[in-house]
Amino acid sequence: MVRFTGEEEPVLTDKMEEFEEEYQRVVEDLSDPNVFSDQKRARELSRRHKELDAIVEGFRSLRVLIDDLELARTMYQEAAGPDREFLRDEIEVLEIKTREAEENLELLLLPKDPNDGRNVIVEIRGAEGGEEANLFAKDLSEMYLRYADRRGWKTEILSEDPSDMGGYNSVTLLVKGEDAWRRLKHEGGPHRVQRVPVTESQGRVHTSSATVSVLPEADEVEVDIDQNDLRVDVYRSTGPGGQSVNTTDSAVRITHIPTGLVVAMQDEKSQIQNRAKALQVLRARLLKMEQDRVSEEASMARRSQIGGGGRSEKIRTYNYKENRVTDHRIKLTLYKLDQVLLGELDEIVDALLLDERTRELDEARSLQ
Repeated sequence: MVRFTGEEEPVLTDKMEEFEEEYQRVVEDLSDPNVFSDQKRARELSRRHKELDAIVEGFRSLRVLIDDLELARTMYQEAAGPDREFLRDEIEVLEIKTREAEENLELLLLPKDPNDGRNVIVEIRGAEGGEEANLFAKDLSEMYLRYADRRGWKTEILSEDPSDMGGYNSVTLLVKGEDAWRRLKHEGGPHRVQRVPVTESQGRVHTSSATVSVLPEADEVEVDIDQNDLRVDVYRSTGPGGQSVNTTDSAVRITHIPTGLVVAMQDEKSQIQNRAKALQVLRARLLKMEQDRVSEEASMARRSQIGGGGRSEKIRTYNYKENRVTDHRIKLTLYKLDQVLLGELDEIVDALLLDERTRELDEARSLQ
């Protein structure tokens, strides 16, 4: 754990001054009207201002606690009788508060996820298990929509490809919320379901899977797409079974030639609207691809999100018979699957975030 007390007190002062100077520079930059002509720069400054505000306040709170603790210790040495007993209790309380403040500041000083604060694009696809996998994909989409509603986030279905029995071959959701990325980023990967399918006449439990991909939404100013790199195909929208549901060529398929990424949209009646949504998803994929390229560790995490969608690969298992949900990454099992499917995901999400913070702190401390 990082300590800013005792012999390391000058470190606290130096670090406070360093962050307060940066904080003042950011405040001055944000007061310049010309900054907002550059959306990317303005967004970065606003994000950094919020981070620094918490860090500076953390340093100041710790400084006050350290001063109070030193004063209490000095007074304790000179006190006698009931005053000495009172000061001993006061010192114990201040020591606990100081440790907590140090731990809080240590968390604030950890490297920030560059995608924090972004909206999220969630892509869900049926994988192994035929129509049962598609039905499970729809169950997952409804779970995330309910969770978003509980968190007060705004959602939009960007595209949906219904399957023959009412499930989803694929569905793409846009989730808007300041903490949407932080709380959804660990949902990416293969999800496995164990239940009796509606098509099973013998009552046997089957195992199927669906894949979830979680992408940070990218702004146009962040991802500059050369129109010459795009191949745009238009066609008529189709419904389950392939039947045409539109008499005009409103559906759009965009292929990004340099990367081979393909995005198709057909939900809107307007070709222009479908094109705009397709570009929105394409930008998100390209942003994530670039982030993965810069960080090999992130690249490995991205590949592990999708996997092959096989039954043996999974990040989480949903067992209907036992009303059980198990997250295999953190060995967490809850016997409240019915509640989880209604959007009560916080217990799982909080455990995943705690595990992430613990690993980050262990890594940071190992480098000290």
